[in-house]
Amino acid sequence: MRGICGQALAGFAVVAFALAMAQPAFSQQESRMSGLQLDGDQPIEIESDRLEVRDNDGTAVFTGNVQVVQGETTLRAGRMVVHYVSDGSTGASTPTTGASDIERIEVEDTVYIQTASQVATGDRGTFDMGTELLTLSGREVVLTEGENVIVGCQLTVQMNTGVANLDGCGNEGGGRVRMLLQPGSQRQ
Repeated sequence: MRGICGQALAGFAVVAFALAMAQPAFSQQESRMSGLQLDGDQPIEIESDRLEVRDNDGTAVFTGNVQVVQGETTLRAGRMVVHYVSDGSTGASTPTTGASDIERIEVEDTVYIQTASQVATGDRGTFDMGTELLTLSGREVVLTEGENVIVGCQLTVQMNTGVANLDGCGNEGGGRVRMLLQPGSQRQ
């Protein structure tokens, strides 16, 4: 099962890196992601209080203090669901069938992603493997790097182009994206 879960989390590592590699200063609500890389050679460790594999619907559900670590990237959430692609004849692939075709990964219940220099938090997140679309949302999505902070309610990252959008919170919080940049803190 290690190989299958590793593949699943390699997909989720994309989410972690996408959030972590956001530029420290968003000059607009839309920004280009840079430095996005995966390190497939590093092991991925998953811990949770419980793992339930649902072969019939092609999901693996990690619940309770979920923690995913790869290199310097850590993801924590209350729940993570990995959805596997169905091949149409034998049902969906799952860790127990030995197949690793992942369709979508969902995390919820206080999502926290940290790298060596950046942190992203939200209430829930999804990563669609087919469209390579990452979404982190919630009452408040917070991206920080050092003393720089940007806050909105929905972060959407198109992984194949690197374009990221952070939307405001509608009527909550004034409905705008908020940003605090400290002088001299931007990368040269």
